Amino acid sequence: MGKFQELILDIGDLWGQYGALYLRGIRSTLVLALVATAIGCVIGFASGVLNTIPYTKNDSFLKRFVLKSIRIVIRIYVELFRGTPMLLQAVFIFYGLPYVTNNMYRFNSIWLASILIVSINTGAYMAESVRGGILSIDPGQTEGAKAIGMNHVQTMTSVILPQALRNIMPQIGNNFIINVKDTSVMFIIGFPDFFAAHRSAVGATYLYFPSATVEMAGYLTLTLLASFILRSIEKKMEGDRHFELAAADQLVMAAGTYRHRGEKEASYED
Repeated sequence: MGKFQELILDIGDLWGQYGALYLRGIRSTLVLALVATAIGCVIGFASGVLNTIPYTKNDSFLKRFVLKSIRIVIRIYVELFRGTPMLLQAVFIFYGLPYVTNNMYRFNSIWLASILIVSINTGAYMAESVRGGILSIDPGQTEGAKAIGMNHVQTMTSVILPQALRNIMPQIGNNFIINVKDTSVMFIIGFPDFFAAHRSAVGATYLYFPSATVEMAGYLTLTLLASFILRSIEKKMEGDRHFELAAADQLVMAAGTYRHRGEKEASYED
Protein backbone atom coordinates (compact mmCIF):
# COMPACT_ATOMS: atom_id res chain seq x y z
CA MET A 1 0.00 0.00 0.00
CA GLY A 2 1.38 3.38 -1.01
CA LYS A 3 1.81 6.28 1.36
CA PHE A 4 -0.95 8.26 -0.33
CA GLN A 5 -3.45 5.42 0.09
CA GLU A 6 -2.37 5.05 3.71
CA LEU A 7 -2.92 8.78 4.24
CA ILE A 8 -6.41 8.58 2.76
CA LEU A 9 -7.29 5.64 5.01
CA ASP A 10 -5.95 7.46 8.09
CA ILE A 11 -7.97 10.55 7.20
CA GLY A 12 -11.07 8.39 6.77
CA ASP A 13 -10.50 6.78 10.17
CA LEU A 14 -9.96 10.16 11.79
CA TRP A 15 -13.11 11.60 10.28
CA GLY A 16 -15.11 8.55 11.28
CA GLN A 17 -14.02 8.91 14.92
CA TYR A 18 -13.67 12.68 15.27
CA GLY A 19 -15.75 14.15 12.43
CA ALA A 20 -18.30 15.56 14.87
CA LEU A 21 -15.47 17.14 16.89
CA TYR A 22 -14.00 18.75 13.77
CA LEU A 23 -17.42 20.11 12.75
CA ARG A 24 -18.01 21.60 16.21
CA GLY A 25 -14.59 23.21 15.97
CA ILE A 26 -15.44 24.69 12.55
CA ARG A 27 -18.70 26.08 13.94
CA SER A 28 -16.91 27.67 16.91
CA THR A 29 -14.26 29.15 14.62
CA LEU A 30 -16.85 30.71 12.31
CA VAL A 31 -18.96 32.11 15.15
CA LEU A 32 -15.92 33.63 16.86
CA ALA A 33 -14.59 35.11 13.62
CA LEU A 34 -17.97 36.60 12.65
CA VAL A 35 -18.77 38.08 16.07
CA ALA A 36 -15.25 39.38 16.69
CA THR A 37 -15.00 40.92 13.20
CA ALA A 38 -18.36 42.67 13.66
CA ILE A 39 -17.38 44.06 17.07
CA GLY A 40 -13.92 44.94 15.78
CA CYS A 41 -15.50 46.92 12.93
CA VAL A 42 -17.59 48.89 15.43
CA ILE A 43 -14.45 49.63 17.46
CA GLY A 44 -12.55 50.53 14.31
CA PHE A 45 -15.27 52.84 13.00
CA ALA A 46 -15.55 54.60 16.36
CA SER A 47 -11.78 55.01 16.58
CA GLY A 48 -11.47 56.14 12.96
CA VAL A 49 -14.24 58.72 13.28
CA LEU A 50 -12.90 60.10 16.56
CA ASN A 51 -9.41 60.22 15.07
CA THR A 52 -10.55 62.38 12.16
CA ILE A 53 -12.69 64.99 13.94
CA PRO A 54 -11.27 68.31 12.66
CA TYR A 55 -10.21 71.17 14.87
CA THR A 56 -8.44 74.47 14.28
CA LYS A 57 -6.49 76.99 16.30
CA ASN A 58 -9.64 79.07 16.58
CA ASP A 59 -11.40 76.32 18.54
CA SER A 60 -11.48 76.44 22.32
CA PHE A 61 -8.57 75.08 24.31
CA LEU A 62 -10.81 72.42 25.88
CA LYS A 63 -11.94 71.07 22.50
CA ARG A 64 -8.40 70.94 21.16
CA PHE A 65 -7.12 69.29 24.35
CA VAL A 66 -9.85 66.63 24.33
CA LEU A 67 -9.42 65.78 20.65
CA LYS A 68 -5.63 65.63 20.92
CA SER A 69 -5.92 63.38 23.99
CA ILE A 70 -8.33 61.08 22.17
CA ARG A 71 -5.94 60.81 19.23
CA ILE A 72 -3.05 59.97 21.54
CA VAL A 73 -5.05 57.23 23.29
CA ILE A 74 -6.18 55.76 19.96
CA ARG A 75 -2.62 55.86 18.62
CA ILE A 76 -1.31 54.00 21.68
CA TYR A 77 -4.09 51.42 21.38
CA VAL A 78 -3.49 50.86 17.66
CA GLU A 79 0.28 50.56 17.95
CA LEU A 80 0.07 48.27 20.97
CA PHE A 81 -2.32 45.75 19.46
CA ARG A 82 -0.91 45.91 15.94
CA GLY A 83 2.65 45.59 17.20
CA THR A 84 2.22 42.49 19.38
CA PRO A 85 1.12 38.93 18.48
CA MET A 86 -2.46 37.94 19.27
CA LEU A 87 -1.11 34.90 21.10
CA LEU A 88 0.65 37.09 23.65
CA GLN A 89 -2.37 39.40 23.89
CA ALA A 90 -4.48 36.36 24.81
CA VAL A 91 -1.97 35.32 27.49
CA PHE A 92 -1.74 38.82 28.98
CA ILE A 93 -5.50 39.42 29.01
CA PHE A 94 -6.70 35.98 30.10
CA TYR A 95 -3.91 35.06 32.51
CA GLY A 96 -2.21 38.38 33.21
CA LEU A 97 -5.30 40.39 34.19
CA PRO A 98 -6.21 38.13 37.13
CA TYR A 99 -2.54 38.04 38.14
CA VAL A 100 -2.03 41.80 38.35
CA THR A 101 -5.44 42.40 39.99
CA ASN A 102 -5.09 39.60 42.54
CA ASN A 103 -7.97 37.67 40.89
CA MET A 104 -10.27 40.66 41.20
CA TYR A 105 -10.86 40.60 37.44
CA ARG A 106 -10.92 37.21 35.80
CA PHE A 107 -12.83 35.62 32.96
CA ASN A 108 -15.29 32.90 33.85
CA SER A 109 -16.11 32.32 30.18
CA ILE A 110 -13.52 31.33 27.58
CA TRP A 111 -15.95 32.43 24.88
CA LEU A 112 -16.19 35.93 26.35
CA ALA A 113 -12.42 36.20 26.70
CA SER A 114 -11.81 34.99 23.14
CA ILE A 115 -14.36 37.38 21.64
CA LEU A 116 -12.85 40.29 23.60
CA ILE A 117 -9.28 39.49 22.55
CA VAL A 118 -10.00 38.98 18.85
CA SER A 119 -12.35 41.99 18.74
CA ILE A 120 -9.81 44.36 20.26
CA ASN A 121 -7.11 43.09 17.93
CA THR A 122 -9.38 43.49 14.89
CA GLY A 123 -10.46 46.95 16.03
CA ALA A 124 -6.84 48.13 16.06
CA TYR A 125 -6.40 47.20 12.40
CA MET A 126 -9.81 48.52 11.40
CA ALA A 127 -9.14 51.87 13.09
CA GLU A 128 -6.40 52.69 10.61
CA SER A 129 -8.42 51.32 7.68
CA VAL A 130 -11.39 53.51 8.59
CA ARG A 131 -9.18 56.56 9.11
CA GLY A 132 -7.63 56.01 5.69
CA GLY A 133 -11.06 55.43 4.14
CA ILE A 134 -12.40 58.69 5.56
CA LEU A 135 -9.36 60.68 4.47
CA SER A 136 -9.61 59.18 0.97
CA ILE A 137 -12.95 60.91 0.36
CA ASP A 138 -12.66 64.14 -1.63
CA PRO A 139 -12.68 67.14 0.77
CA GLY A 140 -15.15 68.76 -1.59
CA GLN A 141 -17.75 66.30 -0.31
CA THR A 142 -17.39 67.71 3.20
CA GLU A 143 -17.42 71.28 1.96
CA GLY A 144 -20.55 70.63 -0.08
CA ALA A 145 -22.31 69.06 2.89
CA LYS A 146 -21.44 72.05 5.08
CA ALA A 147 -22.62 74.41 2.34
CA ILE A 148 -26.14 72.96 2.53
CA GLY A 149 -26.22 73.27 6.32
CA MET A 150 -25.09 69.83 7.54
CA ASN A 151 -23.18 69.62 10.80
CA HIS A 152 -20.19 67.30 11.28
CA VAL A 153 -22.27 64.35 12.53
CA GLN A 154 -24.71 64.60 9.63
CA THR A 155 -21.86 64.92 7.16
CA MET A 156 -20.14 61.82 8.50
CA THR A 157 -23.23 59.62 8.72
CA SER A 158 -24.92 60.69 5.47
CA VAL A 159 -22.04 61.57 3.15
CA ILE A 160 -18.59 60.41 4.21
CA LEU A 161 -19.07 57.07 5.98
CA PRO A 162 -21.26 55.43 3.29
CA GLN A 163 -18.54 56.14 0.72
CA ALA A 164 -15.75 55.16 3.11
CA LEU A 165 -17.52 51.87 3.85
CA ARG A 166 -17.47 50.94 0.19
CA ASN A 167 -13.76 51.79 0.00
CA ILE A 168 -12.77 49.72 3.02
CA MET A 169 -15.08 46.77 2.37
CA PRO A 170 -12.16 44.69 0.98
CA GLN A 171 -10.24 45.33 4.19
CA ILE A 172 -13.20 44.23 6.30
CA GLY A 173 -13.35 40.99 4.33
CA ASN A 174 -9.61 40.57 4.66
CA ASN A 175 -9.82 40.96 8.43
CA PHE A 176 -12.57 38.35 8.60
CA ILE A 177 -10.47 35.85 6.63
CA ILE A 178 -7.49 36.58 8.87
CA ASN A 179 -9.65 36.03 11.95
CA VAL A 180 -10.84 32.65 10.63
CA LYS A 181 -7.21 31.54 10.64
CA ASP A 182 -5.86 33.49 13.61
CA THR A 183 -8.54 32.31 16.03
CA SER A 184 -6.44 29.13 16.14
CA VAL A 185 -4.15 30.89 18.64
CA MET A 186 -7.02 30.93 21.14
CA PHE A 187 -6.13 27.32 21.96
CA ILE A 188 -3.69 28.87 24.44
CA ILE A 189 -6.64 29.75 26.69
CA GLY A 190 -8.60 26.57 25.92
CA PHE A 191 -11.02 27.85 23.27
CA PRO A 192 -12.68 24.85 21.48
CA ASP A 193 -12.05 25.94 17.90
CA PHE A 194 -11.10 23.95 14.78
CA PHE A 195 -7.43 23.87 15.75
CA ALA A 196 -8.31 22.62 19.24
CA ALA A 197 -10.18 19.74 17.61
CA HIS A 198 -7.00 18.89 15.70
CA ARG A 199 -4.97 18.88 18.91
CA SER A 200 -7.49 16.62 20.62
CA ALA A 201 -7.56 14.15 17.73
CA VAL A 202 -3.77 14.07 17.52
CA GLY A 203 -3.45 13.55 21.28
CA ALA A 204 -5.68 10.48 21.08
CA THR A 205 -4.44 8.92 17.83
CA TYR A 206 -0.94 10.38 17.20
CA LEU A 207 -1.95 10.78 13.54
CA TYR A 208 -0.48 14.24 13.31
CA PHE A 209 -0.05 14.60 9.56
CA PRO A 210 -3.46 13.14 8.58
CA SER A 211 -5.16 15.43 11.09
CA ALA A 212 -3.11 18.39 9.87
CA THR A 213 -4.28 17.57 6.34
CA VAL A 214 -7.89 17.72 7.52
CA GLU A 215 -7.16 21.06 9.18
CA MET A 216 -5.48 22.45 6.09
CA ALA A 217 -8.36 21.44 3.83
CA GLY A 218 -10.91 22.78 6.31
CA TYR A 219 -9.29 26.21 6.72
CA LEU A 220 -8.74 26.51 2.96
CA THR A 221 -12.40 25.70 2.29
CA LEU A 222 -13.58 28.26 4.84
CA THR A 223 -11.37 31.03 3.48
CA LEU A 224 -12.26 30.32 -0.15
CA LEU A 225 -15.98 30.39 0.62
CA ALA A 226 -15.55 33.61 2.60
CA SER A 227 -13.61 35.20 -0.29
CA PHE A 228 -16.32 34.23 -2.77
CA ILE A 229 -19.12 35.66 -0.61
CA LEU A 230 -17.23 38.86 0.14
CA ARG A 231 -16.40 39.46 -3.52
CA SER A 232 -20.09 39.07 -4.35
CA ILE A 233 -20.96 41.67 -1.70
CA GLU A 234 -18.33 44.06 -3.08
CA LYS A 235 -19.73 43.74 -6.60
CA LYS A 236 -23.23 44.54 -5.34
CA MET A 237 -21.94 47.60 -3.53
CA GLU A 238 -20.19 48.83 -6.68
CA GLY A 239 -23.47 48.91 -8.61
CA ASP A 240 -23.86 48.69 -12.37
CA ARG A 241 -20.81 48.78 -14.58
CA HIS A 242 -22.30 51.40 -16.91
CA PHE A 243 -24.38 54.50 -16.29
CA GLU A 244 -25.99 57.17 -18.44
CA LEU A 245 -25.89 60.94 -18.23
CA ALA A 246 -28.83 62.87 -19.71
CA ALA A 247 -29.20 66.61 -20.24
CA ALA A 248 -32.49 68.37 -20.92
CA ASP A 249 -30.85 71.30 -22.71
CA GLN A 250 -30.79 70.54 -26.43
CA LEU A 251 -27.66 72.66 -26.80
CA VAL A 252 -25.85 70.17 -24.65
CA MET A 253 -25.03 66.69 -25.88
CA ALA A 254 -28.23 64.85 -25.03
CA ALA A 255 -26.98 61.54 -23.73
CA GLY A 256 -23.68 59.86 -23.18
CA THR A 257 -22.95 56.33 -22.07
CA TYR A 258 -19.78 56.33 -20.07
CA ARG A 259 -17.81 53.24 -19.22
CA HIS A 260 -17.60 53.02 -15.46
CA ARG A 261 -14.55 52.37 -13.31
CA GLY A 262 -11.47 53.24 -15.29
CA GLU A 263 -12.45 52.44 -18.90
CA LYS A 264 -10.16 54.45 -21.15
CA GLU A 265 -12.74 55.72 -23.63
CA ALA A 266 -16.29 57.04 -23.37
CA SER A 267 -18.74 56.56 -26.22
CA TYR A 268 -21.38 59.17 -27.02
CA GLU A 269 -24.68 59.05 -28.89
CA ASP A 270 -26.24 62.13 -30.58
